[in-house]
Amino acid sequence: MAQKPLIILKVLMILIFTCWLSLWVLKQTEFWTNKWKQAEQKAAASAFGYNGLDFVAYTFPVIVLAIIGFVYLELKQRESTTRQGRRVITSFSGPLIVNRYVGILSGIQILASSLFIIFLVWTFYNRISNDFKKMTPVKSFKLSLWQYKLFKVATRCGLLAEACLALLLLPILRGMSIVRLLGIQFEASVRYHIWLGNAMLLFATLHGAGTFFIWGMKHRIHDEMWKWQNKGRIYLAGEIGLVAGLIIWITALPQIRRTRFELFYYTHHLYIVFIVFFLFHGGDRHFYMVFSGVFLFALDKLLRILQSRQETCILSAQVFPCKAVELTFPKDPSLKYTPTSLLFLKIPSISKIQWHPFSVTSSSSIDEHTISIIIKSDGEWTNSLFNKIFVEADSETDQRECIPAAIEGPYGPATLDFLRYDNLLMVAGGIGITPFLSILQERASNLSNGRNEYPAKIQLIFSVKKSQDICLLNPILPQILDFQKFRIILKVFVTQENQIGKTLREILNDIPDVQILNFRTTGYAIYGSERLLWMAVITMTSSAVFLLLLGGFNHFIIPSAKKPSEQKSPSSLIDLLVMCSFAIAITFTAVIAIMIRWKRLKKEFPLFSDKQSKVMRQRLLEANRDLDDHEIHFGGRPNFQDLFSDFASESGGSDKGVVVCGPEGMSESVASICKLSSQILRRNVKEKNAYFSFHSLNFTL
Repeated sequence: MAQKPLIILKVLMILIFTCWLSLWVLKQTEFWTNKWKQAEQKAAASAFGYNGLDFVAYTFPVIVLAIIGFVYLELKQRESTTRQGRRVITSFSGPLIVNRYVGILSGIQILASSLFIIFLVWTFYNRISNDFKKMTPVKSFKLSLWQYKLFKVATRCGLLAEACLALLLLPILRGMSIVRLLGIQFEASVRYHIWLGNAMLLFATLHGAGTFFIWGMKHRIHDEMWKWQNKGRIYLAGEIGLVAGLIIWITALPQIRRTRFELFYYTHHLYIVFIVFFLFHGGDRHFYMVFSGVFLFALDKLLRILQSRQETCILSAQVFPCKAVELTFPKDPSLKYTPTSLLFLKIPSISKIQWHPFSVTSSSSIDEHTISIIIKSDGEWTNSLFNKIFVEADSETDQRECIPAAIEGPYGPATLDFLRYDNLLMVAGGIGITPFLSILQERASNLSNGRNEYPAKIQLIFSVKKSQDICLLNPILPQILDFQKFRIILKVFVTQENQIGKTLREILNDIPDVQILNFRTTGYAIYGSERLLWMAVITMTSSAVFLLLLGGFNHFIIPSAKKPSEQKSPSSLIDLLVMCSFAIAITFTAVIAIMIRWKRLKKEFPLFSDKQSKVMRQRLLEANRDLDDHEIHFGGRPNFQDLFSDFASESGGSDKGVVVCGPEGMSESVASICKLSSQILRRNVKEKNAYFSFHSLNFTL
């Protein structure tokens, strides 16, 4: 019965999205421009004015998508994970381009990027061709023909920057439904944001540089650049916005971001300056083109800040011999998340501003009261955290002092596609094992509860530099050792050691025991983001308040124009009223969100102890007879071509999921072999489902 509402909502979202895209395409035509002017003249006499028409046409469809998306995800969660619900994967979603400069691109990504580029070319061509047909030189500048053309080219580059800005903030909406509906992973969302940001600043720079060049040719720079008139384009606002954007771009370069994180963090908040002055420069009509992303980003940011304000504490820490630490935090039993979810962690005693993403290693199906992550010491912040925990390990007390922490998330995909393949091949490099720990624990929970029998076969390829790194498997060691029930094959590759002849049992016995630390707890348990239905209500209420305020301001403050044409020029007063409506709506939303969250907060912590874990681990190693069936290899990296070939022959013609998490080079190697192996399988196997479906996970910025 749940399938019918889901189908209806999905069709509705597709229709709304298609209509929204159609508006953007038609907007570039002269026919649409003329019709839209007539519609604005009719709307100008209404309570909302032409502002309401622009908001409904260009902003509201995306907000409606987000609202319906929350309802869709809520119903999707209630749907049981069945074999019939498995998503159909085609080779089009697999890697088509594997390159060290552009990364791994699937057919869907290439198609989406190509369509966006075609749209930009279409926009530029239509606008420029219409401008050149009119050939009306700017009278005040007395421009020659080539100067006029250059001026128009620079002006139309601003429209391309506007199109990029309309999408810029959508990929980084962590809690909103749009990204979760598309199933975009963290690595991909950040990559899209970077691509759009680079393109936007390129077009904005061309827009500004071309305009300044023409001013310079006519010796008008000093006269034009300082203008802040009440109506028309405010050039000074555009200049301030462009400078803010360039500062953001420079400090976000990897060389600066990774070495001077504080500089990157603080300067990135100049996006507020950029957006505000974009409004003053382009006017309210152009602002509504990008307002949907700004509106949803503001809501998302607000709810994330409220979530992270209530600090929690580390319940326990397991210190691994390989300079990694597993941190366990208290969570509310009602908080559910999917495998491969990630959370953002801040330790105020180390840095009050640095947030770092980590993959969740636990499963909410097994651990009702706790949530865990594993952090490898590999950087300034992680080294500081490891040393802080290590110092506590030297203390002889059973209960150490509380270490406060702030948490955002967990954020994760809406579905469990990784658990719906016939066969699953997982490839991990070093600390890249962490998302697979949650997948395996979820799989173990499904088997225990008899929910499904898929994947029928799992193979885990784990590549590490030193044998001590194998201890990262400790959280799921019981499931791996229970071969008869779990049906998993483990193949470990130790690349920088040569202990040929030693078995996996001997290596695990030689690894020192994990140190377990328990901490005193104060603060709050982790409650995660607001419930999906509440998120829908909050988004809907906030947009309604904004529109009502806009109508009220338009009716009581803006003087009615005698002629519709008098409202056509951008007005600073209208821009200010748009900002005031937006600020009041967001403030109203904050009050509602605070009231909802405070009703949920409790100061109750679960009873928790890890003291018996190392004893259980030792008993498992001694009693399990199937441990020697797993493989361990020394002195070289895994040969993925042979491993894929063996896995394909053992699993037959059924579909095979491949998930990789590790260094960039490893991901590219697996993607290349996955692409090649799928082509070979399609030639040699008659079944149409015989292919490798590639997935990549990465949680580093």
